[in-house]
Amino acid sequence: MPPESQPSQMQPVFMKRQLEFAAHIRNPSNPAPADIEDRRMAIYRELFFNNIEDFMASSYPVVKEVLGDECWRDLIRHYYIHHGSETPLFPSMPAEFLNYLQSDEVLSGLPSFLFELAHYEWSELALAISSDELELNGIDPNASLLDKPPVLSPLVLPLSYRFQVHRISLSYQPQAPDIPAFLIVYRDRLDKVRFMETNQITLRLVQEISENPDMTGQQLLERLAAETGLQGILSHGSKALVDLKSRGIILGTKR
Repeated sequence: MPPESQPSQMQPVFMKRQLEFAAHIRNPSNPAPADIEDRRMAIYRELFFNNIEDFMASSYPVVKEVLGDECWRDLIRHYYIHHGSETPLFPSMPAEFLNYLQSDEVLSGLPSFLFELAHYEWSELALAISSDELELNGIDPNASLLDKPPVLSPLVLPLSYRFQVHRISLSYQPQAPDIPAFLIVYRDRLDKVRFMETNQITLRLVQEISENPDMTGQQLLERLAAETGLQGILSHGSKALVDLKSRGIILGTKR
């Protein structure tokens, strides 16, 4: 039985005090431990909250900018009090915040683009801290991308949004979906996270490479042409494959 679920009479005194301390720090409406003056507790309340707020602000700078300081701090305060995080690790907190934002109740009254904007900002951090590495064994960097199966970098996220999330700022805040965004976020060989604005077909090509690792580039393009009815894909797609390889999104082909 975890400590927080044990009856209070079974808990050691020090553990009870720790839980009271943590509960108050997280939500000041909970009573503080007895015999600790509020001046001291206030230092901890401010320190813990500010650490969380500062870290989230560095992870979601545009979200904070478009919400404004007051709304942003209210949102972080609500997250801090109500969200039960699954991990104590700081690098995982932005993903926890993203999970929190999936609630319709949380998003009520906030801009309709907010979750997609947050997801877009999270993707950069996710790739920056990813432990995946570029494994080049078994990859031919020079073979024809049409004749052999292209190999996608593990450090690639193909993303599509209803909103132009990469353009949202204080001066551009759409009230409803207008032009969708098709983006490829990737980490290059110098470990720099980059963003590529693309089109729906190229994004679908990247997804097809991921989902069908044994198909040649030619087969993938023929599959897309049959799916969309656009025969031009066969010629434009071969150029897209070369471009994706030049960026490091495609590493080469299977040997």
